Formats: sequence, C-alpha cells, structure tokens
Amino acid sequence: MERSAQRLGRALVVIVDDRAAHGETEDSTGPLVTELLEEAGFIVDGTVVVHADTVAIRNALNTAVIGGVDLVITVGATGVSPRDVTPDATAGVLDRPIPGIAEALRSSGLAAGAIDAGISRGLVGVSGSTLVVNLAGSRAAVRDGMATLSSLVRHVIDELSGLDES
Repeated sequence: MERSAQRLGRALVVIVDDRAAHGETEDSTGPLVTELLEEAGFIVDGTVVVHADTVAIRNALNTAVIGGVDLVITVGATGVSPRDVTPDATAGVLDRPIPGIAEALRSSGLAAGAIDAGISRGLVGVSGSTLVVNLAGSRAAVRDGMATLSSLVRHVIDELSGLDES
C-alpha cells in the first residue's frame, strides 16, 4: 500500500496557555488543531495543556518524541512578551532546525492578517524522528499555519521515515 493511501502518522498537540492550564478558561485552539490534523490524515494521540514554562514545555515535547509521534504542534507563547517561552523551550529539544518552514509560517500568517503569526519567534525542526512545529496562539494563525504546513509536513515525514527516496 502506498504512503498516500495510508494515515500520515501520529501527532500530538501541545497548548501553551497559562489561563487554560490553570482552568480559568477553556482552550479553543486544541480542538481546531486536532480537527485540521485529522483532516490531513493524522491520528491525533491527544492534546496536552501546559503553563508557559520552559521546563513544562520541554517535558511535553520530550514525552512526545520519546513516545514516537511523527509530529508535535505547539500552539501559543511564541511572541515577544516575557511569558512567550515556547521557542526557547523548543530550541533545547531540536536536533536540526528547519528555518525555511518557520519563515513560511510567519510570512503566510502575516499575509493572511494574523499579526501574532507574523511576529512569532516560533521554531520548526526535527527532534529524533519527530517534526516539531511552533504555531502562534490565535485561531487565525492556527488555520493559516496548518494550511501552510499541509504539503510541507508530508514531505518532511516521508524523508524522516525513509520513504522519500530522492
């Protein structure tokens, strides 16, 4: 069976939001990311909500990588405020950054009017055999980011799994 006819892989969503982690507000981006990932052909293992804390984010990412997911999407805490530490935590987990995809996310987000995506410090890269992507926290940034990622993610996962023979 060809890869295109199979599920694309396993994914995990990590929401970085202090208020959602404290139970003060309900997360609205996790279900959106999950829906978009499933539409793209991923099996979503779940959504984890963590505080904007470097150690908590890094632990969630490491758990996903050790758990063997193909893709981890983080949402939130990618901007320039003191609590926006997702890129800093992610940098410590990545083996190989993929700056071109991160730049594509910023560029397309800004073009689509998602200001938080345009000023995001979000990173994209590989940790082990897992693709890690940081998205800005707004629903607009998530929608645009997932649209931008759709073809790119498939290519990276194929390369990581050895299915891309080019």
